[in-house]
Amino acid sequence: MKPATTIISAISRYVHHDDTLPLPQLRRLGIIYSSYRFVVSIFSMLMIYISARAGDSASLPSFLQQTALSFYVMLSLILLGLFYVVTKQMRRQLAFGLVLDVIILSLLLYTAGEPDLQLTMLYMVVVAASFMLLHGSQALVITLLAIIFVIYQQFFYAIANSMNLANLGDALLMSASFLAVGGLSWSISQRLVQLEKVAQSHAKEVERLNVINQEVITQMVNGVIVIDKQDIVLANLAAHQLLSITQDSSLRASSTSTDIKEMRGDTPHAILSNFKQQLSKQHSQLLQACLSVATGQSRTFTYDVPEVANASIFGKLRVQIIPLKDDSKLILLEDLRREQASAQQLKLASLGQLTASIAHEIRNPLAAISQASQLLMEDLTEIEANDNASNIDMTGNHELYEMIFSQTKRVNRIIEDILKLSRQQAASQQAIILAEWMPAFLENYFQGHDIFLHVKTQPTISFDPHQLEQILINLINNGLRYSSYSHPHAYVEIEIYCADNDVIIDILDDGDGIKTEDLKHLFNPFFTTDKAGTGLGLYLSQAFCEANQARLLYIPEHEKTCFRLISPAIDSENIFQAVEENLY
Repeated sequence: MKPATTIISAISRYVHHDDTLPLPQLRRLGIIYSSYRFVVSIFSMLMIYISARAGDSASLPSFLQQTALSFYVMLSLILLGLFYVVTKQMRRQLAFGLVLDVIILSLLLYTAGEPDLQLTMLYMVVVAASFMLLHGSQALVITLLAIIFVIYQQFFYAIANSMNLANLGDALLMSASFLAVGGLSWSISQRLVQLEKVAQSHAKEVERLNVINQEVITQMVNGVIVIDKQDIVLANLAAHQLLSITQDSSLRASSTSTDIKEMRGDTPHAILSNFKQQLSKQHSQLLQACLSVATGQSRTFTYDVPEVANASIFGKLRVQIIPLKDDSKLILLEDLRREQASAQQLKLASLGQLTASIAHEIRNPLAAISQASQLLMEDLTEIEANDNASNIDMTGNHELYEMIFSQTKRVNRIIEDILKLSRQQAASQQAIILAEWMPAFLENYFQGHDIFLHVKTQPTISFDPHQLEQILINLINNGLRYSSYSHPHAYVEIEIYCADNDVIIDILDDGDGIKTEDLKHLFNPFFTTDKAGTGLGLYLSQAFCEANQARLLYIPEHEKTCFRLISPAIDSENIFQAVEENLY
């Protein structure tokens, strides 16, 4: 019995550990073992009735044997059904069923009247199942219970046969086999438990990485689309915004109220289906270009967003198609306004260096010319006053001097406008609530003028306040000046509203508007249709807009003369972030 003692001590060292499988796997194995128990009970019952019908009086079942088997069949069916109904007490159900197996097998072995190797071997199945399905302490108790019943049955049978203890050694060997089978089963179950824990750990890590990937993709400023054959399997929020594809309100509400773990049901599929439908409708050229790229091939091109899809919100997108290993395609959409803003910053820096180096060289002789022309005009005025030039006509010279003086003033205004542009550093953007900022701006700069403000929403933009002031001053002054050429009462209207994810500021006047042939030159430097203008106002305004990731457009379709400033709207979280960055 020394080997048996060693096995018992080895097993007992681990009985206090949580060495069972997780509940889902435990339930699945419990159903399998309960099905096995029910099949064995039915088979045993059938064998009894087959023996009874054969008429062999030596093998007729006793009343105790029939009762035990009938009870066993009924309980086996009940325990099997409980696994489909009750899920919280599975370990107790398993422990009760295994104890029941030991008791029924012991009754059948007792009623058999002599040692039965087939029934004894069924104990090993019970022992192995107990170490796989129960805690070590519970499995050890069931194993010891089986050993006691087997040894007692063999000992009782030996006493009943005149103290013939020849089979007692077999019972002890069988008991040692129970312990060996239990130890091996326990070892196998521990390996299964460890593998299950490793699998769960890997699953949690994969799920965590998936959550991180989903969050990163969601927060990306570039659009991300994944196409698998003809189906769209991924489209982030930036892709919806860049392509101006709106989500259905019900789908958007349901998707924002669920976390990433819940993003596996019908809602994301419906969103992707809606995205594909609108993409094929509004951007069929883009979709066909992406689908036409051969598997394993990459491609990069520029896509012009149609105005029908978005009212001049985005101009161009860089589209990059990258093949993936599973024959799907990754499509990256990049808003070229960022590159335009960077290019504009470089342009401003270069222009600043140029103008800073020549400004003083130009303004010094210009000031001398202006002063000389003023002195000459003063001399002519004195001569005319003294009536010394009665015989000499000096009127023509006076007009020439006035022309020189007026042109020097115009050149000086041009230099001042260029210096405004050159002195501008990188845009220092701040969160601006237009409904509060705009009335204060009009009060400071246009008090006494007829400027009518219409704020339809309460939008917030991220913009450099000084640059926004210069843009609006240029546009409003242009509107007042050109409106006065057409009507005696000059006025300007300002409308502020939102379109998709952008804020629109329309500057409207009743002037004659821009001629069709002048549209292509409208924002070029030094282009003007006003003889008194410098031609830099619109150019500077557009440059400041691009430096703030905004756009300035002329809308010829509008019933009035309309210049439209388009700037991305920011939400409450971005407002807080912008204010925080400005403070620190």
